[in-house]
Amino acid sequence: MTVFLPRTAVLTGVLAVAALSLSACDAESDASGTSGGRSAANATTADDLGGIGALTKAAKKEGTLHAIALPRDWANYGALIDGFKKKYGIKVEVENPKGASQDEISAVTSRQGQDNAPDVLDLGSSFAQSAAQDGLLAPYMVTGFAHIPDVQRDSIGRWANDYGGYISFGCDAKRVHTCPTSFKDLLRPQYKGKVALNGVPTKSGSAFGAVYAAALANGGSFDDIQPGIDFFGRLKRSGNYTPVQSTAATIAKGQTPISIDWDYLNAGYTDEFKSKGLDWTVTVPSDGKFSQYYSQAINKDAPHPAAARLWQEYLYSPEGQNLRLKGYARPALMTAMKKAGTLNKTAAAKLPKVSGTPSFPTETQQSNAKLLITQSWGDAASG
Repeated sequence: MTVFLPRTAVLTGVLAVAALSLSACDAESDASGTSGGRSAANATTADDLGGIGALTKAAKKEGTLHAIALPRDWANYGALIDGFKKKYGIKVEVENPKGASQDEISAVTSRQGQDNAPDVLDLGSSFAQSAAQDGLLAPYMVTGFAHIPDVQRDSIGRWANDYGGYISFGCDAKRVHTCPTSFKDLLRPQYKGKVALNGVPTKSGSAFGAVYAAALANGGSFDDIQPGIDFFGRLKRSGNYTPVQSTAATIAKGQTPISIDWDYLNAGYTDEFKSKGLDWTVTVPSDGKFSQYYSQAINKDAPHPAAARLWQEYLYSPEGQNLRLKGYARPALMTAMKKAGTLNKTAAAKLPKVSGTPSFPTETQQSNAKLLITQSWGDAASG
């Protein structure tokens, strides 16, 4: 189970109060997303707009949230979208639900100032950090922002980790007689044409994480991802790696019987496939334990700035974080919620078991790794 850095602040009751405050009414707002002359587009906290109540009113008057690349079966986004709609009566539009992190960034840069630009982004952490460096994100600190571990948030709130997990192997036990438990296992000849990623690491956060995990399993480090790139080159040359992108559909068809993906996605498939007679097992590889989180961010030019900020408040509320848990994702506020007594213990007990405490690459390490993958992945994948 993921353990976060301890904090000295008194947490008891803080998150519970935050959840209750989401329904409070503090001030009046007009249809342009302002309250008392204050603009939602410039608000760095709910207090800047007059409180959660004022933010809620402004968001309801906007009436719409435009999101991108949020699959309903990814980290329980279906329940989160439905919960937000029900709670606030705000329409949620999701464009390109199967898109990757780079697709989100491309949509922001290509539609700057346009009404159809994304309001909010869900990005792999390396992509969130580069988007912040490129000046694409609006600073905003949700209620309880201070209780997100320091290493998992931008100091001025341009991005913050929301949920995450470990790179894992999902395996169709009926098609694969002995499922792999390590990256070393993946090179065995019985896995020919069976090993897949969820996308490519130049665009997909989960595939990027898989390469990092492979690097750690093969003598690499956060400073040296090259062994992971080399490993997938060997896997491709052996014939074991398939370029078919792993999805629920390709798994059901038997096209990707071994999927390297986040543990919360693979664990979700276990539930989904059980009724279809497919025995999908999940293992965190023994030689490449890599944990990473996905970050939330707001487009600095969001067409619906109040709705974008209210969406962030909902995701980081106890309600939103516990919905993540029900989707097998590990919420960023998990430790704080334990202390506050707001954590769903039943859902937490169902998380895939992992020993040890994870560590995370720094912003510089991820940026360097991303650059190297961009330069080298094409040759490795075609090897």
